[in-house]
Amino acid sequence: MSRIPSVKDAVIGLIGMGEMGKMYAERLAQAGHCNRINVCDLPEKYESLVEYCKDKERLVPMKDGHHVSRESDFIIYSVEAAFLDKVVAQYGPSTKVGAIVSGQTSVKAPEREAFEKYLPKDVQIVSIHSLHGPTVPPDGQALIIIKHRAEEEHVKFVQELLAPLKSRYVHLSYDEHDEVTANTQAVTHAAFLSMGTAWRCTGQFPWELGRYIGGIEIVKINIALRIYAAKWHVYAGLAILNPTARKQIHQFSESATDLFKLMIGGKRDELRKRVFDARDFVFGSEGGGQHPILLSDKVLDRFSIGQPPSTVDFQPPPNSHLALLAMVDSWHLLGIRPFVHLQLAATPVFRFWIGVAEYLFRDESRLEAAIEASTGQGEGVAFSADDAEFVIAARGWSDTVRYGSFEAYRKRFEETRVFFEPRFEESRIANRDMFAFLAQEPIKPPTPSSSQ
Repeated sequence: MSRIPSVKDAVIGLIGMGEMGKMYAERLAQAGHCNRINVCDLPEKYESLVEYCKDKERLVPMKDGHHVSRESDFIIYSVEAAFLDKVVAQYGPSTKVGAIVSGQTSVKAPEREAFEKYLPKDVQIVSIHSLHGPTVPPDGQALIIIKHRAEEEHVKFVQELLAPLKSRYVHLSYDEHDEVTANTQAVTHAAFLSMGTAWRCTGQFPWELGRYIGGIEIVKINIALRIYAAKWHVYAGLAILNPTARKQIHQFSESATDLFKLMIGGKRDELRKRVFDARDFVFGSEGGGQHPILLSDKVLDRFSIGQPPSTVDFQPPPNSHLALLAMVDSWHLLGIRPFVHLQLAATPVFRFWIGVAEYLFRDESRLEAAIEASTGQGEGVAFSADDAEFVIAARGWSDTVRYGSFEAYRKRFEETRVFFEPRFEESRIANRDMFAFLAQEPIKPPTPSSSQ
């Protein structure tokens, strides 16, 4: 086994220079605490990579992953999960003796299989995963570190190399990582993808419908647009390649369908029991006022986008909040305790989404209003058509994931992306402010209740 170099003498290698690869390269290069950073991308992108690295101290563009692998002490594969096996098969055998290899994919089962299959036995494996997108500063965010085929000294070396990210290290195994990421991201992504698809099918932007104004609706719209403004493969890999995520996405679509059937059937008592059973399991049965609310109208309203109807004294009709009801119902039926993961390894999007879920479920009057609206009482019928579109969208996404088709996933994603694209810049500003607020006011999970 070769000697581990000092951090200042170490050479970092990045295979894959997408948005996340560039974020890592720039942050680590600016810190200047390592020797250099070798980077490569697809061969046809070499000239543009050379241009990108110009005037960036310590960044060394290379033609392919063979050059990066042979000359680097710590190598990060920052490529799409669907292509990782092929890329590791191509470049893995060229890995420098004694080097440490890592992957930055969101689903680790295929990554572990590829590393064990193609990497030389004299190579260490310490994998990573930053639980945030490239537009979110890594400072204080969770960075999962997985010691798989390595000693503690190799883990310490990786932590010292990545110190300039200023992230919060969370140590998990490969299996624990996939379970935690599924529990915090699978249903969350499915909810927002389904909402976006449903809104596209109405042919109108949600804030112009007169029904999605203020409070919870602001978070729904902003984060849905945030997800559709990102790359489709970021979500496809987790959904399709993680068996736990596939199961959860299926349950989410089933929960949305079952709850909608109770709504349109006017079965208020049965719906109420199911919703409150889910509430008691996830949030505890003490009701509002016993625990701090993560978010409030005062907080949420400052991030609104678009122009609502200009009617005098306009008040949007009550919303069934089917997406939130289905999410909490699916957690209940799957036995998932989301607050366990809130500070352990939650993404910023998950923290906001569980915040609005708590905002709804911990206020009994607000939850009762959603139930009344969903069963056709008062003006709640205004959302019935939207809920129907949502259920259809949720089942469509579930089927796409179940079939395991990356191409079908891409097409569904990009159809909605094109619809919302004219509003991305506006939502980008709102999301920037929302997540900046979240960073300043870290969410603290409530004190566990007796039911938890």
